Formats: sequence, structure tokens, C-alpha cells
Amino acid sequence: MTAEETLNQLAQEISACTHCVLHETRKMSVPGDGPANAEIMFIGEGPGFHENEQGHPFVGASGKFLDQLLAQANVTRSEVFICNIVKCRPPGNRDPLPDEITACDAHLEAQIKIINPSIIVTLGRISMNKFIPGAKITAVHGQMRKVDDRFVIPMFHPAAALHQAALKPSILADFARLPDQLNEARAALGKPVIIKEKIVEENQDKPKQLSLF
Repeated sequence: MTAEETLNQLAQEISACTHCVLHETRKMSVPGDGPANAEIMFIGEGPGFHENEQGHPFVGASGKFLDQLLAQANVTRSEVFICNIVKCRPPGNRDPLPDEITACDAHLEAQIKIINPSIIVTLGRISMNKFIPGAKITAVHGQMRKVDDRFVIPMFHPAAALHQAALKPSILADFARLPDQLNEARAALGKPVIIKEKIVEENQDKPKQLSLF
């Protein structure tokens, strides 16, 4: 099977997964979206209300903000793979419990193996903890480091800016550095460096302010 076919088969397995109690309250599982050859993989914490309804990651307010952040980094959603540390919504949007994270880890590890991204961007402290255990996100956010065979960049979850406006400048700055970090990772991994021209809209006199909504 091709990588894409393997990834689709894994998504079907995730949709039928009963490895933890989260399957009892889910409406839809949320395996993740994106190409099987994505260079960048974003890993959030867990599906929310809208994700549980639609079966796709980051489709609510934080997803809209994520789309704007990606555009600022000159990246489109279709180029990256987006998923969560757990694939089913924790009730009430609570944090995933350790046993739920453990139960879902095999699915996530399989996705990482299939996609083999150059960079993994963790969104939030829970997904960060998988790769950089014990770190404080306030101290390491935006800092790329080598973890095993790839690079990991911990970032604040986009939803954090919806609840704490003071974090927005840090989130914007971290995403602004992403293109350069991707090229740094490419060079370190022996892959070609790619410079993408920033698309500028016509009649755009001033930089557009990113909205949280």
C-alpha cells in the first residue's frame, strides 16, 4: 500500500477504536487531516465540540485562528498534517487523562511513522510533554530542538490566545519563525532548502491584523 492508503486505513481503525473510555461519549473520532508526505505535523491536545461533530481537527474558533497563523507563516492547511494527542473528545473539553493518552499513543506513533515529518509542532503543554517531558511551555515555546530523528517545536495552543490575550504576541512571533525553522530542519536532515515567496494581496496598503475570531 502507498503511504496515503496506509494512513487512510489507520484512520478507519481509529474511527472504530475502543481502547479507552473516550469512545463511549464521542460522536465522531478525529483521526487527523493532511497529506501523507507532510513536512510539518501539528499535534494538538484533543478534539473539542465542533471537532467531535464534524470529525475533523481544529474546525472551531481556535481552528480559524490556526489558519491565520499558518497563512502568516506562508503555509496552507493542505500542506500540513494536523491531529491531536487523543483522537476522541474528552467530556467537557477537559484535559486528556494519562491512561487515555497512553491508549491513543500507538495511533499517533503510527501516524508519525507513516508521515515521517521533518518538524513536529506541538500545540499546548499536553502534546509537548510527549516529546519534551518535564518542560514548561512558557520557557521553551518556539524553540526548535532535535528529538530522535526529527525536530520538535513546542508552541502555545491557538485556543490559549482566545482566553489569554497576553499570549497572542508570543504565538504570532513563534509562527513567524516557522519557515526559517523548517529550512533549518531541512538542511540538518540533508533535504533541499526551499524559499517560498510571500503572497501579498493587491491593494493591501497595510499589514492585516490577525483576528482571534
